[in-house]
Amino acid sequence: MPIITTPKINDALKEITKLKQKGEKIIILSQDDEFNRKILENKKINIFLINEELENKDYSKQRNSGLNEVLAEMASKNKIKIGIDIEKIMKKEKKEQAKSLSRLAQNILLCKKANTDLIIFSENRLKDKRAIISLLLTLGLDTKKAEKAIQESF
Repeated sequence: MPIITTPKINDALKEITKLKQKGEKIIILSQDDEFNRKILENKKINIFLINEELENKDYSKQRNSGLNEVLAEMASKNKIKIGIDIEKIMKKEKKEQAKSLSRLAQNILLCKKANTDLIIFSENRLKDKRAIISLLLTLGLDTKKAEKAIQESF
């Protein structure tokens, strides 16, 4: 399944149109705040994948996680699922992994408030689903949503 990774909004919109005509699921990788807002306004995408490779500095009272309340609300309204790549988080060094997990906890909180669905994205099939469900529960996701995120995983 192709993932749209371009940071240019016009190129991304062209690719979305092509994939929609083919009837494929549309997965797009998050970029900067303006790009994310314009993409989430588009009702044609299925999954908005949080980019774990962006080097964003955190704010003093909030993590710069690629998602905020407004974006989470837009995703919920347009029935777009927020994708999380657990494998990329687990492959990071311990300090970076801790930052990514705190950003994930913040994204879980935002998705719970906005009633947005989460989905676990994995290039290799999830091996230990129970461990991932436990992680999601620890980070604040409720049991039903954690199980749903795993069941619909890619």
